[in-house]
Amino acid sequence: MARRRLLLSAATIIGFAAALVLGGGSALAAGCTPILAAAGCPPIGAENSGSETILDGTITGGGDASGAEPDRPNDEAGSENGADADSRPTPPPPPVPDFCSPIDPVAPCVVDPTAPVEPAAPVVVTLRDIASFRPAVPDNGMEPDGWAVVGLPANFVAAASAHVISGTLLGRPADVRFTPVGYRWTHSDGGIVDSATPGASWSDLGQSEFSATSTSHVYEMSGEHTVRLDVELSAEYRFAGSGWLPIDGTLSVAGEDQRVLVGDFDTVLTNGDCESNPSGPGC
Repeated sequence: MARRRLLLSAATIIGFAAALVLGGGSALAAGCTPILAAAGCPPIGAENSGSETILDGTITGGGDASGAEPDRPNDEAGSENGADADSRPTPPPPPVPDFCSPIDPVAPCVVDPTAPVEPAAPVVVTLRDIASFRPAVPDNGMEPDGWAVVGLPANFVAAASAHVISGTLLGRPADVRFTPVGYRWTHSDGGIVDSATPGASWSDLGQSEFSATSTSHVYEMSGEHTVRLDVELSAEYRFAGSGWLPIDGTLSVAGEDQRVLVGDFDTVLTNGDCESNPSGPGC
């Protein structure tokens, strides 16, 4: 259908308004304009019985000349048929795009509120992660102090205990606790002594000197020997306000080598003190 362009002159508009003021026509229907006839305004002077007035989307005027009832909105007809608009199924949420941004309105991320929330993966700390936490170096003591007798036990005692080192772990302040769980003495003559304890002195054990202990070693040759102590440590960590959590595996920390002078000693009988009688028998 061809469209017609309607041009109204200023005189026509003024005349139309004057006709309304002077009572020459009925009130205009709501929502229309007197300028455009296509807007639904009834002609001036038309009787109200054949006109329809549309207010807020509802027909309030009479029907057509045949007396037929005007069409009702779809929602009203549906209510009479027993349909409930609220009972209609809720449409599913739109699919989440492969690439989305929670702050970009062009590609927003759509999150399904009914989807189950998976728990966050637990933090797993390894020995590699605590490489910056340096445990204390163990001390290797012995008796007699620094020397031994060929064929007699020399007693070795480690000085190592649980201790805590503070630092930064995975970008957070943390503490790491090292606890000795094993000890190994490696002697230069090939002897190796493993123990679950650090050893103890003869006096603490209630034993006489040169008695065999769980950490003692007997040298068969004189000369200068060395012995190395390695302590096996377990590790635990904690962040501020948390308890201690274990770290899988153990690490070994070596102490400084201990020098041992081993000699042969003979036992002889003397008649008195050799210092007061150096020429006596056995001196």
